[in-house]
Amino acid sequence: MIKKSICDYDGLYRTNEGYFVKVVEYNNYDNVIVEIQDEHKYRVKTGIGNIKKGKVKNPYHRSVHNVGYMGVGEYKSRINYKLTKSYKFWKSMIQRCYDESFQRTHPEYIPCTVCEEWHNYQNFARWFDNNYYEIENRIMNLDKDILYKGNKIYSPNTCVFVPDNINLLFANHNTSRGNFPIGVTFDKKSSKYSAKMNVENKTTHIGMYDNCEDAFLAYKFEKEKYIKKVANKYKSQIPKNLYDALMRWNIEIDD
Repeated sequence: MIKKSICDYDGLYRTNEGYFVKVVEYNNYDNVIVEIQDEHKYRVKTGIGNIKKGKVKNPYHRSVHNVGYMGVGEYKSRINYKLTKSYKFWKSMIQRCYDESFQRTHPEYIPCTVCEEWHNYQNFARWFDNNYYEIENRIMNLDKDILYKGNKIYSPNTCVFVPDNINLLFANHNTSRGNFPIGVTFDKKSSKYSAKMNVENKTTHIGMYDNCEDAFLAYKFEKEKYIKKVANKYKSQIPKNLYDALMRWNIEIDD
């Protein structure tokens, strides 16, 4: 059996993650059942060597930015030594919401959070399996605020996978457009307001206007029309809830 001298106290053994484990069943040197002493009381088979070295892993340990944890279930972070697609999406989502160094260069994510259910990777991976799809020659994005405009919470009810070209339709460029409404700039040469929008990575000029509001209304009309055009182009390839959100999208002057 394990020698008493390696115990921290009362037959408990400390892990490198900072938990205590208790031996509940000893079969042989390489087959020992231990119970992790936290609220989950998870039991795992391990060996004496791992116990001595503190290498018993707790699947409920919040190892990803002090928030995310693997949980217990069928979904793995790696298959054949390669990160799974679901794990990469999950880890990136957690990073956007809880990594302060990432948020220094992407401050738009500072108010964003992930629902408690998705702190557990198993729950996210199950949702991923039921909702992920691909479109040829497109990069898929996990979006939180097209189904519900202005939403800041990643959750099963608010998220949808979106091809990158559709996701880019909703970039508002807050940091570069100044104090003007979305789609509007001021042309000093003509002393008029210019309405422009991005179409397939190219700037399309809509028109010049005497006042800011008229320029915005022109942008709003053309942009909403274009969003509907793109929605209908991809209608057979995207989820219905995404299509419906695109068709009812309303651009407001304070977006």
